[in-house]
Amino acid sequence: MNNFKNNQLIPSIMVELLAPVSDRIMLKAAIDAGADAVYFGLKKLNMRATGKNFTLEELPEIVKQCHDNKVRVFLTVNSIVYNEELAEIKKIVKGAKGAGVDAIICWDMAVIQECKKQNIEFHISTQASVSNIESAQFYKDLGATRVVLARELNLNQITEIIEKTDIEVETFIHGAMCVSVSGRCFTSQYLFNKSANRGDCLQPCRREYRIIDISEKDKELVLGENYIMSPKDLCALPFLDKLIKAGIVCFKIEGRVRSPEYVKTVTAVYREAIDAVEKGIFNEELIKKLTEKLKTVYNRGFSTGFYLGSPTNDDFTDKHGSKALTKKVYVGFVKNFLKKIMVAEVKVESDNLRIGDKIMIQGPTTGVQEQILDSMQINHKPINEAEKTAVGIKLNFIARENDKVFVIKPLD
Repeated sequence: MNNFKNNQLIPSIMVELLAPVSDRIMLKAAIDAGADAVYFGLKKLNMRATGKNFTLEELPEIVKQCHDNKVRVFLTVNSIVYNEELAEIKKIVKGAKGAGVDAIICWDMAVIQECKKQNIEFHISTQASVSNIESAQFYKDLGATRVVLARELNLNQITEIIEKTDIEVETFIHGAMCVSVSGRCFTSQYLFNKSANRGDCLQPCRREYRIIDISEKDKELVLGENYIMSPKDLCALPFLDKLIKAGIVCFKIEGRVRSPEYVKTVTAVYREAIDAVEKGIFNEELIKKLTEKLKTVYNRGFSTGFYLGSPTNDDFTDKHGSKALTKKVYVGFVKNFLKKIMVAEVKVESDNLRIGDKIMIQGPTTGVQEQILDSMQINHKPINEAEKTAVGIKLNFIARENDKVFVIKPLD
């Protein structure tokens, strides 16, 4: 849990769990799943330009929603900044300060200077590639309260930085890794004029490639099966207790352009794991159970990253796309919800609904909710299946008009 002190939200837990957000559904999902803090960007100047993101005008309402739920708010302003964008930087940082944002995640000196002028806390982004004691201390002396370390560090190197510098350390514990690891990649910009360092990466590393022998052009190889430039996802769950013991103050989940159910599931898994470490019940059985939960949402297979040493070739040989064990299939939307009897009127637009289905309902206020469908009626008469019609379904949670309805199915 968190608490307020001198009008500031302060973590009173052993480690802060930081979840990714890019829209209202993901925000509610992260809060419901037990995040201690969330991070997100605005429409401009953040490293996930392809995400939905928020507007500056929405910030006060979002911050209030988070603080009402004792969740801290970090705003990412961490892309490369050009001269013509300096005025925009001032506007964003000033707006963040006024809205009550808890900290700015940044690395460009123009953003840092503006944070200092506005007297708002700032954290150094992993884009700065902080990988040693001197770099960490430099940013501490500059006024940063936290650094998000480069992902190329092993646990011993991280521990040494924590022991020898007086600055908070945050690290990534789960999610996608760039072929350039900490993210300083120029491939997308070179090929498509879509800069990864402006949050606009088209991920050419995730594609199939053909290699041609220049001296004998009739000889070629297709590099598709192993996707040698496409790393597996980072997963630090099996050794989370060691990271906590090292003194890392914040665990960060990657995934601002993934789905709301990904955010809810991954956040909930790491919430349970952190709590288990605190209670002394973190064991192999729990790790196995939680890993299976992680496999139900989008993933490219799991890697320990650099934490336990340099990655092996196997960490960069995943097949293209997700290895998730389940998929969501859109069914329809909620036309009306009768709160007194907890019944949603659902317009089934595609596929169908059956008794026994695992359904998922998503909405900006609802977040991400799941349950097994065990009651369904048309004109007050029980039915077992519905297809392209309006149907009443009994829910064990509150839904809202226009919420989307999905069925969770195993992958073929």
